[in-house]
Amino acid sequence: MQFYEDDNFLIERLADYVGAALEGGNHGIVIATRAHLDLLDVRLRQRWPGGGGGMAAPPRAYTALEADRMLPLFMADGLPDRQRFHEAIGKVIAAAAQRHPGHVYIFGEMVAILCGAVECQLRSPGGHQAAVQVERYFNELLEHHSFTLLCAYPLSAFPREQDRAMFQEVCALHGEVLPAESYDPQGSADQLRRTVASLQQQAYALACEVHDRRQVERALREVNFDPLTGLPNRSVFLDRLEMEIRKAHRTRTTVALLFIDLDHFKEINDTLGHVIGDRLLKQVGERLVAQVRECDSVSRLGGDEFTVTLSDLGNLNTVTDVAQEILAELSRPFELDGEVAYISGSVGITLYPQDAATTGELVRNADQAMYQSKKLGRNRVCYFTPGLQVAAQTRMTLGNDLRRALDTDQLRVHYQPVVDMADRRIVKAEALLRWQHPERGAISPNEFIPIAEHNGMIVALGDWVFHMALAQAVLWRAQRPRFNISVNVSPAQLYRGNDEQCSLWIERYAAAGRAGHPVMLEITEGMMLTADEGVMVRLNALHQAGIQIALDDFGTGYSSLSYLRKFDLDFIKIDQSFVCDLEHDAAHMALCDAIIVMAHKLDLKVIAEGIETPAQYELLRRAGCDYGQGFLFGRAMPAERFGKLLAGA
Repeated sequence: MQFYEDDNFLIERLADYVGAALEGGNHGIVIATRAHLDLLDVRLRQRWPGGGGGMAAPPRAYTALEADRMLPLFMADGLPDRQRFHEAIGKVIAAAAQRHPGHVYIFGEMVAILCGAVECQLRSPGGHQAAVQVERYFNELLEHHSFTLLCAYPLSAFPREQDRAMFQEVCALHGEVLPAESYDPQGSADQLRRTVASLQQQAYALACEVHDRRQVERALREVNFDPLTGLPNRSVFLDRLEMEIRKAHRTRTTVALLFIDLDHFKEINDTLGHVIGDRLLKQVGERLVAQVRECDSVSRLGGDEFTVTLSDLGNLNTVTDVAQEILAELSRPFELDGEVAYISGSVGITLYPQDAATTGELVRNADQAMYQSKKLGRNRVCYFTPGLQVAAQTRMTLGNDLRRALDTDQLRVHYQPVVDMADRRIVKAEALLRWQHPERGAISPNEFIPIAEHNGMIVALGDWVFHMALAQAVLWRAQRPRFNISVNVSPAQLYRGNDEQCSLWIERYAAAGRAGHPVMLEITEGMMLTADEGVMVRLNALHQAGIQIALDDFGTGYSSLSYLRKFDLDFIKIDQSFVCDLEHDAAHMALCDAIIVMAHKLDLKVIAEGIETPAQYELLRRAGCDYGQGFLFGRAMPAERFGKLLAGA
């Protein structure tokens, strides 16, 4: 039995073995793959006396059998069949003995026989069993025919530690076991050779186990660690937080959980691309790790959300210090392949055991505190308070009630007048949603609209308001032919997946009559800033259908001339924060003047919001403002009251 390391060693040993048989006038039978048979023929031609350099070839006194063709002759259901084997191989041996004088030498590349075709795979169940059976069948043939057998196996034939018993059984079926290396036959005892072969197999098995273990470790790392930043993922974070809670319970110490969400990270992806965004996230992870101790833990939960767990805290002031250092680190510029990016972070903090007793409660509290820091303007730290939990519970309750409000007739559309600044005649209205809760009474839009945007209800609510306003505009246009109503639009209504709604709006708008524009849409500066290509496509489709677009709350966000040119707008609405102090603040008046002039240069009309006094009205009228809206002209009111106001105006 011969072990080999590679094909070159195998062919060299085979050429020695067959060549010696041919030189002695004996006969050889070689059972191997087609490739190995071709290499053997070339090697024998080179090594035969007088054969090199294209000279005479050795006599073909050996039989070459392709393993691929021999295999089907004695295999059945993936395993060797005894009777077929004796007939197929036994007949070849008997014929060779009869035709040729001298001894018969057989070389069997057993692994090639067993793996040369799809009928049997060595690494599949039964592969080793098949090898042992073939070895036994050869031994049975030795009882009927005189031949010498050399079987070859690569070191990879028995790769696992569990294969050692099978390896020993195969070795026991042979008189000699030759290791996969050259040796001096005169100076090497059989037991030594067996030992060397055994050690080689064990070494290979160990190498396979090490490789497998590394594969398992890699798989575990992929499961437990974020592949982008190398930080522990959500699963490991929760496990570690649970361990820190138990430890703190035993030692009566405090654990702080910091929930960190990056501010305006979407802008980085949208402007610089996701590849740059991924590099920024990696750098964020590195900066967070640099700000904490070795005993602390930094994790990435997903997206732009990170957590920091601070344990063994003796001084709680340390928590605030670490949080402020994190904010300072995040505010430093990020160098990203020649690009410079600026971000900030919103941090929520909760403490064990002061705020909660379980992992789930801590995570919930930290998330609520982070949400509060976002609400207060971002780039700040907020600690969890019981009031945050009450507010969160209220939001959840209102969210559930809001889902039922539309079906139970709790919602109404009110309309606020918009006047022509030249003569104060009512020419427009803004549709504003109102909710009359059966138990809590009137609920402010400032309270329920953010909830609707968060839970997705804003799409259904916005669609309902649009159709109500369109129907009402058609009725009032009988009195005022050019009267129209503006409807506020949330970005969620124009995101991917709402194409059907946009198509329906266009269809209903066309049916209502496009002349005079019965409705127009109001979008926010935030939508302009975050709009992706899909939002722009839908907004342009609505505009091309004849629906006018107004930019609401102009001047309070991130508007710029580039955005005004990017979108097809018809109106700009000056935010009421610029209007409220016009009589007393020259700077605000100057800003309003500038906005009006700029808008007219861009062929846009201007609506001023929040007009409450005759003085404000007069200043804006003189500045050339086109339309006005505010308590001076009327508050938002039900459709019935507005209809009467419109009829009497």
